[in-house]
Amino acid sequence: MSVPVDQLSDPTVRAFVTALNANDRAAFQSLLTPGATMSDDGSDRDVADWTDREVFSSNGHMDVETEADGGLSLIANYRNDTWGAMRTAWRFTVEDGKVSRFETGQA
Repeated sequence: MSVPVDQLSDPTVRAFVTALNANDRAAFQSLLTPGATMSDDGSDRDVADWTDREVFSSNGHMDVETEADGGLSLIANYRNDTWGAMRTAWRFTVEDGKVSRFETGQA
C-alpha cells in the first residue's frame, strides 16, 4: 500500500516528492534552501552531484509507503535506472517552506 503524493502531510515534502517524481530539476532546486545539505546511508554528500546522479540523470522515483513525524519522515520504495528499486527511509528538515537538509538510506 502506498500514500498518494497529493496526500502527504507536509506541503514542502509533498512538493519535494512531486518535483522528484516529475524529474523537474528547477522545481526541485527551488525547494532547497541555499546551502542545503543531505546524507545518503549516513555519509554527507554534495546535494547537486547526488541529485543529478541518483535522481535526474537516472529517472529517480519515490513511491511513499508510510509517513511519520507530521510528514517529515517517509518510508518509500525508491527506484532509478542505476540501482533498480530499494526500500528507503527519508528524513526532512524544513525551514520556512524549504528543505534545509534531507537524509536518506536503505530502510
